[in-house]
Amino acid sequence: MRDTPAEATKLSELSSHQKKSGLAAWLGWFFDGLDLHLYTLVATVFVAELLMVKDTDPDVGRYGSYIQAAFLLGWALGGAFFGIIGDRLGRSRTLVLTILTYALFTGLSFFAENWWQLMIFRFLAALGIGGEWAIGASLLSETWPKKWRPWIAAVLQCAVNFGIIAAILAVYFLQKVEGYEPRWVFLIGVLPAFVTLWIRKEVPETAEWTAEKGKREAPSIMGLFGSDIRRTTLIASTLCAISLTGHWCFMFWQQAFIRSHPEVIARSLDKAEVVATALFCVISASVVGNFASGWAAHRFGYRRALAAFFSVYFLLMGLTFATPWSLGATYALYAGVGFCQGVFGLFTMALPPLFPTLLRTTGAGFSYNIGRVFAAVGTVFFGIFAKPSDFSSVLLYASILFLPAAILAMWLPTEEATS
Repeated sequence: MRDTPAEATKLSELSSHQKKSGLAAWLGWFFDGLDLHLYTLVATVFVAELLMVKDTDPDVGRYGSYIQAAFLLGWALGGAFFGIIGDRLGRSRTLVLTILTYALFTGLSFFAENWWQLMIFRFLAALGIGGEWAIGASLLSETWPKKWRPWIAAVLQCAVNFGIIAAILAVYFLQKVEGYEPRWVFLIGVLPAFVTLWIRKEVPETAEWTAEKGKREAPSIMGLFGSDIRRTTLIASTLCAISLTGHWCFMFWQQAFIRSHPEVIARSLDKAEVVATALFCVISASVVGNFASGWAAHRFGYRRALAAFFSVYFLLMGLTFATPWSLGATYALYAGVGFCQGVFGLFTMALPPLFPTLLRTTGAGFSYNIGRVFAAVGTVFFGIFAKPSDFSSVLLYASILFLPAAILAMWLPTEEATS
């Protein structure tokens, strides 16, 4: 029997299938956020340890950016690969595979003895993280009421934020343990594996996928470039490429910027605590931004909401790095940038419905994750502009990317136009 999600107007009216699908996707995204940022929190000190140099050595930033680039590349390839698997094998079963993948290889990062081993483990973990995004998004877009989608996107994005906060807290408390080593944090990344036992048992396949799968086989990835949806694929992919490059340049290089802040150096502040505080400001504000962007999408539509948030992202990120600020003011500006990051939650529900059912996870995964290929290259490319102990130029130039992103957002087709 098919669910009729459009008829539900409140939580109590949702079916058991819808509730379990929602919880499964939320947990998957929560652990995405956890495993995603365990590395960024210890990147500088752990890479320095593997290179056997001080954390101020230029090689730390260089090799650290290579590892982050490999991670983003793996994220992109994972989204494309598991997107295809999800359209052929089903949403629930593929969700289990993605979570097991990133849990296993995040845990194996503990055993890295040099930078290239860590890079390989992060690349493989990213395959699962990228795949989980596409699968979780399609799972919910096929089971929950259409009019709830902007709010679902906000709640899902909050799961990532809470996962990042969990990573921050885990690292904070681990640092208090006697004999602490940065590599310990990767063992926390194994925890998501236990969630797959429940998902495999309790979360069935969606009725929409099952019905379509029974009619015909899923088309190949080249179907994304057929005459009917080629324009959608190109616009969505380009938008994701531009915006995610700007976003990930901020998320990676901001910790190097804050560690080298003049006030941190002058006052001999604990750099690890400063980095954690700065990231907490970003993530806490992004939780508010998730719901603000959801409200904007509900009120004005996805295209206008995306364009507005990208425009403000450009202004605030440019303001943050165009001129020196006190540490307190920098924290406040970081929070402003974090608020704008709520925009990325909108992709969760905006992209999947633009593609046919049997190309849904393939299309959403390809579009969003092709952006991570460019983000991987961009993270390294913008690092060229870094000066010793001054990363403001990197971040200032990266902020410019949000201007064309805002313009391109208005060219996205509507769901009605593609149905």
